[in-house]
Amino acid sequence: MPMFRMRNFFLFNLFTFIGLLFVIIISVQAQSLKTVIKVDLNKYAGKWYEIASYPQRFQKDCYATTAEYTPTKSGYIVVENKCNKGSLKGKQSYIKGKAFVQKNSGNAKLKVQFFWPFEGDYWIIDLADDYSYAVVSHPTKKYLWILSRTPKLNDNTYQQILKRLNEKGFDLNKLKITQQI
Repeated sequence: MPMFRMRNFFLFNLFTFIGLLFVIIISVQAQSLKTVIKVDLNKYAGKWYEIASYPQRFQKDCYATTAEYTPTKSGYIVVENKCNKGSLKGKQSYIKGKAFVQKNSGNAKLKVQFFWPFEGDYWIIDLADDYSYAVVSHPTKKYLWILSRTPKLNDNTYQQILKRLNEKGFDLNKLKITQQI
């Protein structure tokens, strides 16, 4: 086999191996994150305040962040995210999208779409029995939001959420508290 073909053969196999390794790692991470068993979308509907999150570039410089979920008769959920830019009293930023429930997920796994055709995973991984707080993430644990029905979450409840997140392998050092009005 000529040297050039041997080198290409080696590089092809190396990149194939790296690609497969990447897919396996992502798959294992996704399988290790569990969602809640069942979500009543009518109880989940309404306004949520962001208590803390992993900072994301699409939320850069956001304060008083909220999300509102409204189920539709068509079967999807309207998602409206708002925040004040630059300060608690800054100009309001707003984006509207749709969420679609993934089949056989107990309504705990959704696909959220703000710009067609792009979708993102929205997994509800912790939820109060009375729907007073929720924790949302992504199968890779790259995203994390702690949400509450009120602008402030009881400290004991917050600490219990952090304890469970730590047990699930989340890096709590990356978590940033969201300032609310």
